[in-house]
Amino acid sequence: MSITIALAQIDIAFADRARNLERMIEVLDKTSAKGTKLTVFPEAALTGYCFDSLDDARPHAETIPGPSTERMRQVCQKLDAFVVYGLLEADGPRIFNACALVGPDGVVGSYRKIHLPYLGVDRFTTPGDRPFAVHEAAGMRIGIHICYDGGFPESARVMTLLGADLVVLPTNWPPGSECMAGFAVNTRAMENNIYYAACNRVGEERGFRFIGMSKICDPRGGALAEAAHDREEILYAEIDVEKARQKKIIRVPKLHEIDRVRDRRPEMYDQIVRPSSG
Repeated sequence: MSITIALAQIDIAFADRARNLERMIEVLDKTSAKGTKLTVFPEAALTGYCFDSLDDARPHAETIPGPSTERMRQVCQKLDAFVVYGLLEADGPRIFNACALVGPDGVVGSYRKIHLPYLGVDRFTTPGDRPFAVHEAAGMRIGIHICYDGGFPESARVMTLLGADLVVLPTNWPPGSECMAGFAVNTRAMENNIYYAACNRVGEERGFRFIGMSKICDPRGGALAEAAHDREEILYAEIDVEKARQKKIIRVPKLHEIDRVRDRRPEMYDQIVRPSSG
């Protein structure tokens, strides 16, 4: 079964939820007209990213479900589509850098960023407090993490073990992240035998420039679609879930066969899960 997905590499209006929401809806109309079942937007696509304090960010945060997810539900219902987009999630006094997965029936799932760099709003948000998860939507099993999470291979591996066909990475990569864009996206796909899609933004906020370079990779690590670094662009790709679910790769029968899930040796990995002493 082939399913069309899209990544929307767009600019974001800082601290203007209404404008950003309408822009995402415009893009959804366009991608849905091409038969796309899932459209992915960047990290913090609803709000922007470069807030200077928690008090600066708080007025722009909302709950999940909340106002924007309800509006997205209405649009997805009309279009028979699904969307992943980044926002700031309010939960009592806490603010999370989050993503919502929304479809015709409302919120399918959400994710709170677990690994936080000392950058932008992540200097003030609360680290994610929920485990990685996989959600059924648009005929796929979808895992979500955000930006810096992609530099921790355990993130995608856990979602692979949970059955993900596709892992999406909404991001706000600034300069210095070119290696992530150029190589890590392909590697995450290949080492887990999954589709992996990183959706970055372009433009500037408060002196920070974002590098684009969004990419969709197939389960062998090959790039299906790549965006430029300096302009808005929509990427499309076809997802064949059976390719992601067939973990055994037979290159030469009985002579060269690999399975990156079955061939793991978890008993040798205990150092990975020991808490950092630093």
